[in-house]
Amino acid sequence: MFGVGLTEMAVIAFVAILVFGPERLPDLARQAAQIVKQVRRMANNARDELRAELGPEYADLELRDLDPREIVKRHIAEALEDDEDDEPVRPARRGLRPLNDGEVPPYDADAT
Repeated sequence: MFGVGLTEMAVIAFVAILVFGPERLPDLARQAAQIVKQVRRMANNARDELRAELGPEYADLELRDLDPREIVKRHIAEALEDDEDDEPVRPARRGLRPLNDGEVPPYDADAT
């Protein structure tokens, strides 16, 4: 959870008990849970409103789909899938051919 291990959670809990005291800690945990529920409810409402405004073609829209990183990942994955489906295409270069075994490549003295 958020990259925090068991030992880090234990240290955080111990510090919280020291700072807030054992009698206030349950109330603070209850308030934190209510805030998390409220934020989750607001995010769901925003998603539902966005879906309603955009119409039925976006009924499966998720908010994480609007993350630029996810958009780039999706387009790269689609491009890779398209490349795998196509046969490899060699660029057509006129006058060029692979060298035979033992053949010396041409040398242009004016180009160097």
